[in-house]
Amino acid sequence: MAALAALFIMCSSVNAFAQDAATATTKAVDMAKVHKTTAFYVLLFLLLCLFIAIIGKALKVYELTRETQDKPEGINWNTINAVIFVLFLIVGLYGVYWEYSVHGKMILPEAASEHGKKIDEMFNVTLWVTTLVFILTHIVLFIFTYVYRYNKNRRAYYYPHNNTIERIWTIVPAIVLTYLVLMGFFTWRSIFYKAEDPKNRAISIEVTSSQFLWDIRYPGPDAVVGKRNYKLTTAINGLGIDFNDKNSIDDLLADEIVLPVNKPVRFILSSKDVIHSFYMPHFRVQLNTVPGMTSYFEFTPTITTEEMRTKTNDPKFNYILLCSKICGTNHFNMQKNVRVVSEGEYKEWLAAQHPYLTDDLRKAFNLPVSVEAAPAVKDTTATTAAKVELDVKNQLALKK
Repeated sequence: MAALAALFIMCSSVNAFAQDAATATTKAVDMAKVHKTTAFYVLLFLLLCLFIAIIGKALKVYELTRETQDKPEGINWNTINAVIFVLFLIVGLYGVYWEYSVHGKMILPEAASEHGKKIDEMFNVTLWVTTLVFILTHIVLFIFTYVYRYNKNRRAYYYPHNNTIERIWTIVPAIVLTYLVLMGFFTWRSIFYKAEDPKNRAISIEVTSSQFLWDIRYPGPDAVVGKRNYKLTTAINGLGIDFNDKNSIDDLLADEIVLPVNKPVRFILSSKDVIHSFYMPHFRVQLNTVPGMTSYFEFTPTITTEEMRTKTNDPKFNYILLCSKICGTNHFNMQKNVRVVSEGEYKEWLAAQHPYLTDDLRKAFNLPVSVEAAPAVKDTTATTAAKVELDVKNQLALKK
């Protein structure tokens, strides 16, 4: 069957090549393209199968010939199989080394957050323990196969039970797994149950997911993100912000996430439609955003974007926010740029952002319309911040 399949594919390929040659008389055959075709590699595979089958049949004929001539067994297949197991062990151990040396370099660069270092330590300890167990157990498995291969002059020893061995392979894994579980538990608690430092309060940033984008809301001068109410969602109030809450009046809408380095940041996460996943790999942050539920994640970035570009030797490097939950057809494109900057750059960037509250929203919520409309072009000077803060104070005074 392999031979017939190989001949069929060969004839089909020859026919196709002949047609190409007949229709393209002025062009030379590009063999590089031929080698990239699927039929070429299928043909090679079938030819390899045919070659192995022929060798196997030849060896079978050799064995039958010696048997008919009452000669001893010519090939000790038990020894051959045992040797092949040892060779497979050597190749497999080299494969482990190759995975560490080649693919090991493809993992993410060093963590860019405080808790990320703890996550990496936990990952590395787990990886080293499992790798050590994997190597030792496979060495024992394949070496035993070689040492205890069949020998007609040796009888197998019946060894049904050993309490000492059972204690060892029960207690030792239990201790190792207990250590790994406790390490993960305390690492998890250190991330989600952090004592708040009143001298260094976290910056609150609200991120709302929807198919297929992220909406980002920063607090204004009051440093508090206002309330939301899904019942207030309209065409001009896509996030359903409740402007009856005075904390919402000065909130800012941003096109990217900008974080100050070495400053704790608290993300307020929610979803408008389906389950998404808030994932920033370089900060070791991943948390689902669930419709109807608000979740939180706090961390402290420790490496600026410029510093990471130097570390990775990549001038185009950027941190990124992704969705790691398949949420629809354009899931792959659900991204947002993230920048980590100095505190001075952060304040300058924040001062250039526009309030979420527009004149249309003021009218909808019966709030006084601002005297001075927001500028058409973002002003990166401190003057804009003063104007925004003055406008907010006026609105709060009028509301009171």
